Amino acid sequence: MTENLTPGQLFVDPDAWTNMSQWHERVAHIRRTTPVLPLDVAGYENVWVLTRHSDVFNVSRDNMKWLNTPRAVLGPDADWQKTVASGMPLPASLVQLDGTKHQKHRLVASEWFKPAAVGSRQSRIDEIADQFIERMRELGTTCDFARDIVQPYTLRVIMDIYGVPHEDEALMMELTQGVFGAADPEFMGDVGDPGARLAVSIMRFIQYFAAVTEDRRACPRDDLATVIANGQIDGCPMGDVERLWFYIIVATAGHDTTSFALSGGLEVLLQNPAQLQALRDDPNLVVNATEEIIRWTSPVRHFLRLATEDMRIGDSIIPEGGRVLLSYPAANRDETTFVSPMNFDVRRTNADKNVSFGGGTHYCLGAQFARREVRTFLGRLLPQLATIEANGEASWSRAHFVSGVKHLPITYCFKN
Repeated sequence: MTENLTPGQLFVDPDAWTNMSQWHERVAHIRRTTPVLPLDVAGYENVWVLTRHSDVFNVSRDNMKWLNTPRAVLGPDADWQKTVASGMPLPASLVQLDGTKHQKHRLVASEWFKPAAVGSRQSRIDEIADQFIERMRELGTTCDFARDIVQPYTLRVIMDIYGVPHEDEALMMELTQGVFGAADPEFMGDVGDPGARLAVSIMRFIQYFAAVTEDRRACPRDDLATVIANGQIDGCPMGDVERLWFYIIVATAGHDTTSFALSGGLEVLLQNPAQLQALRDDPNLVVNATEEIIRWTSPVRHFLRLATEDMRIGDSIIPEGGRVLLSYPAANRDETTFVSPMNFDVRRTNADKNVSFGGGTHYCLGAQFARREVRTFLGRLLPQLATIEANGEASWSRAHFVSGVKHLPITYCFKN
């Protein structure tokens, strides 16, 4: 429960993210009264939380004065120092890189993520969606929509793009949850130390993708793994660390985030039967409804930016070297940008103003795929159903970086 947490702990404590209604209620007050919030949590130095849409948007667009660094995700200072001392490769994905280095690495795979290229894969996304709708039929009239359908569906889409075989999907699921599962006991397994689980997952990623790189260099294919394995920067092969993190960020960010958006999207539709009916009555609404789902769920909870000089945000001064936490869920419920932001509305006229995919040069490379996966599944599933209802309470993952609905029991009946 969030009532016993300090304002700063709302953005740190994993338990805070297991009840999003309470979280948003408390953060709405923070946004109105202290929109630039000193974190003020023991073990976290020089961090300010941004909760207004305009502040998050403006900082995201200014990649000259606000830098991404290897430390792009909030964690205790001691844990970061331990990571550095361990010798484990520090994060060097597109998220962490800046300037020309970021641009050059982004170009390695950018063609695969442009709208036309994503659109050319629509028939394959349709096919995969149909496979998991058929799985719902096979399960009868009840399932855990998040666990049984959405998680494997979104994983298969990204692994199909990658060229990872079906038999390796279980391993990829385990490793991505090891990276993003954070403190959630369900994803941590028997490992009591989240940092240790993360390190193990990354080392297993290294082993897996080292073999993939060797294979795709010897036998190139028409898949994203081949592009990354053979990617060059200034005419030279991509560095080993950068290549590893390129693999990891696509595998993880391309799966868990979309999974949480789709499962959270159905959850809020079931809570709002009139909105669900509007979407069923007018299938053309699915495109705008997807933007509203992405605004509502905000699966990526934050990223950090580092101030290169003393910077003013509102009435606050962020000193050079200070870090700001861009709170995407908070920004996406800002009443100065969205009318009645705590209401879910598939017809919201500015739903596409959400900042769930970031902004500026670091705008999410996979945003087009994420949108297509959500709207494709809902667009193909809903017309086939006679009824669909919740069959119990949804549960949320216990994680402060990437999280959302991890279990969604439903009951349903397909049309004859």
